[in-house]
Amino acid sequence: MANTTASERTRVSLPPATGVDDIRAQRARMERMAVTPLGGGVYEVESQSGNTYSVDLPGGRCTCPDHSFRGVRCKHLRRVAMEVTEGRVPPPGWEVAACRNCGEELFVDERSEGPHFCEECELSPGETVVDRETGDVLVVVRTTPRRADQVTIADRDCTVAAYPNNAAYRADDVVVEAVYPVPAGLGSDDLRPHHLRRYSFPRGRLARRGAVDEDQSELADFAVAE
Repeated sequence: MANTTASERTRVSLPPATGVDDIRAQRARMERMAVTPLGGGVYEVESQSGNTYSVDLPGGRCTCPDHSFRGVRCKHLRRVAMEVTEGRVPPPGWEVAACRNCGEELFVDERSEGPHFCEECELSPGETVVDRETGDVLVVVRTTPRRADQVTIADRDCTVAAYPNNAAYRADDVVVEAVYPVPAGLGSDDLRPHHLRRYSFPRGRLARRGAVDEDQSELADFAVAE
């Protein structure tokens, strides 16, 4: 293997674009560079020559000689803007994070607290989902940051992952808390604890409505189950 540094292996050029006549814009796209977001709208750019510069995208500044001494919009500023526009690096105020469940990278607000979930894994409070094992419809209470092998089912003396009906799902799936809809026509005086009880499921066991076949045209009372 050639004696190359990690940064040399990650420096790349961008795919060609039509209608680009400005020489600095052409060089910004075609030269091999590596752009690393540092936060606060600042990016580190390692150029093809191996020199590293800091780009303040919101401020329109770069530490390279071309910008510092000539005052021009250099190829490094242009390259960062291109990579932001094309979704290769997060825009100012955003950062790269990993989905807590599947590990997929996504861009999130720098000020937001985790855990973070991608669109596929996150189930929002109030969203209706279907239990893949029973076909029952449930309502999501929250997507927790904890794994199925870390959450214990109190009255079953086992974890969510170890529960028999969850054997087909990942032990490191995040746990989603959900409730069964209150049966139609049930008055407040008829409510029982199990009507309001939260049930814990591995994320993979719950599917969004429409993702599986379902038939609950007439919702009746339900049995207590995990």
